[in-house]
Amino acid sequence: MDEEHLQDDLQVFGANPGDTRAATSHLVCCSSKDRNFTQRLRSFLTIYLLLALSFLLIIVLFAVSLSRVSAISSKLNEVSKDQKHNFSDRDILLFPCGPSSREWEYFGGKCYYFSLSRTSWHEAKARCEEMHSHLAVIDSHAKQNFVTFRTRNERFWIGLTDENAEGEWEWVDGTDYKTTFTFWKEGEPNNSGSNEDCAHVWVSGEWNDVHCTFKCYYICQKPLPR
Repeated sequence: MDEEHLQDDLQVFGANPGDTRAATSHLVCCSSKDRNFTQRLRSFLTIYLLLALSFLLIIVLFAVSLSRVSAISSKLNEVSKDQKHNFSDRDILLFPCGPSSREWEYFGGKCYYFSLSRTSWHEAKARCEEMHSHLAVIDSHAKQNFVTFRTRNERFWIGLTDENAEGEWEWVDGTDYKTTFTFWKEGEPNNSGSNEDCAHVWVSGEWNDVHCTFKCYYICQKPLPR
């Protein structure tokens, strides 16, 4: 309704011109306030809606990220467990006795450790057992050649003794001594001076009996890791 029509209507009903202008001004003012209020309300609603959508998006992204982190963590745990029991093809080629046993050498399906310090036969036996192994058993020409090459004329204890019964030599792992390979030095074992109850490899890898308290290097042997 414009101002001229409003004045005409007011005059028809006997209103004064001054009253007409006041009423017109009042209506225009109220109409302007209503429009401002409506615009502000729409602005607030838009802002709240955007905030709500942003919050919802954050929750969704957080849930997706958490799910992915959980999945990755699970896969890493599986890989870690597998690595403890199964080595990669490259690791098997480089370290057949296991990446954590790099000081062990592979030969003929077994792993061997050549010590860097000397000790008695019984102490050497105990040290091998601490490493879940036993003193080496030499039961073939091939293994004898391997040991000979590695010992280089040094004295190394092997897992052979007759301390339970003189002349009755026994391998520590139960291998039958009487039916297997031997490589004694000429004239050995001779029990010289008595109580030479433990065997070591010496010159050119040949075996010799000596007192078990003698200080020698030692060779440990264990199967391949599974």
